Amino acid sequence: MSTITVSLPDYLRANVERLAREEGISVDQLVTSAMGEKLAALEGLSRLEERAQRGRLVDIDRILAKVPAAEPLPGDE
Repeated sequence: MSTITVSLPDYLRANVERLAREEGISVDQLVTSAMGEKLAALEGLSRLEERAQRGRLVDIDRILAKVPAAEPLPGDE
């Protein structure tokens, strides 16, 4: 486990403390969870962007050509 010292604006610290109290968890747990979620989102976006760079329009057109022309199911309009 490591320790990181972070300077936060007073309003942000107050919000973190309030949310942690409301959730019944420590500030450390809330911040760790929030950081983990943000990192996962950014890494996921990077992977998607990387995969998109490898994609080719001819592949997409070929795949979409396999989709039958049909009316949408009720509720999917």
